[in-house]
Amino acid sequence: MLNGFHPGNISIESFQYHLPEDRIAQFPVTNRDDAKLLVYKAGNISETTYTKMATVLPPAALMVFNNSRVVEARLLFQKPTGGVIEIFALEPSDQYADIATAMNQTGRIGYKCLVGGAAKWKRGIVLQKQVDDNGVLVTIEARLIDRKGDYFEIELSWTPVELSFAAILHLAGQMPIPPYLHRPSDASDTERYQTVYAKADGSVAAPTAGLHFTPNLLNDLTNHGFSLAYTTLHVGAGTFMPVKSETMQGHEMHAEFLEAHIDLMKDVADAPMVIPVGTTAMRTLESLYLMGCKVFKNSEITLEELEMQQWEVYEALLEEPVAKKDALMALVSWLEARNQKQLIIKTRILIAPGYQLGICNGLVTNFHQPQSTLLLLVSALIGDDWRKVYEYALQNDFRFLSYGDGSLLLPSQ
Repeated sequence: MLNGFHPGNISIESFQYHLPEDRIAQFPVTNRDDAKLLVYKAGNISETTYTKMATVLPPAALMVFNNSRVVEARLLFQKPTGGVIEIFALEPSDQYADIATAMNQTGRIGYKCLVGGAAKWKRGIVLQKQVDDNGVLVTIEARLIDRKGDYFEIELSWTPVELSFAAILHLAGQMPIPPYLHRPSDASDTERYQTVYAKADGSVAAPTAGLHFTPNLLNDLTNHGFSLAYTTLHVGAGTFMPVKSETMQGHEMHAEFLEAHIDLMKDVADAPMVIPVGTTAMRTLESLYLMGCKVFKNSEITLEELEMQQWEVYEALLEEPVAKKDALMALVSWLEARNQKQLIIKTRILIAPGYQLGICNGLVTNFHQPQSTLLLLVSALIGDDWRKVYEYALQNDFRFLSYGDGSLLLPSQ
């Protein structure tokens, strides 16, 4: 427990605000880095654009980006009777070690999926879809294996069998733009709902804070003396799970895969100021810190024990805090002792008021939905001033959510 407070007692109603429909950006601005940037510095608010970010960042900051790539996770199948079944590929079945392994599967895969029209899909009925790949006919079949709570276990198989699952999604799937846009994805979303530095296939939603960055902006930041680093957190099912319980104790955070190289850990350990780009990058960095705390206290810890669970940080883990560098270098040593250059692991971390940040000194992020876990994360960083930030954004024509504008949040300077 941190500061004598457990966030399981938080009422999500405390994180409500009125978001008019017309403030939700339906499409991005024409030029990514022309988006507006709200700047919060120790209680003071100003505004600029992303093109001028170098003028408002703390000197010598290390910026950490999430390079996960959004996969075309929406597959539409037509039943023989004419009805449409939508399969939304959320995450690999448990037999796969990680996202990369699943994306490289050929011929057949088991996947956890949301299913639209599931009541019309009887077990035993095989759905089929065919697409043309430069003159080669690709056939995809889907079989319903089981229902488990909010999702279904689906088996997907295809020919030619040498194609990877990532290739199948690219050929036959649609970009999973957020449901609150209330529109089908179009050709522009294929490019714009993806960061320019996206690399590792696996997310079912974009790490949207990074959508504003262009090659020119990244070069400008480097030319102004800022360091850039990359890590991976594949955005998963939790993105689509609203908080339905009255208090956070009843909300389950879904596991997401993170990948981090030891070089990143060393860079972060030495950086005087670390600014993650996006809540996913912040969750990755803070997960690494907490895992490092575990290793610092027990160098014989197993990979399974290293995984971050939802509540453990608030219960016992940080009763004796560990310095950032000590924690990260302990994690580096743990990996090197196992001849590993990177960590691939699941995290269920929930960053909420009461959490004390171990690594991050600020955050670049978009404006989030009311009553979301992402608002809890923002509040953990800047306290009740999140309301002041959101009121300013609403009163000054900022655009909200995935395709909207963004903010630079610096709790102290």
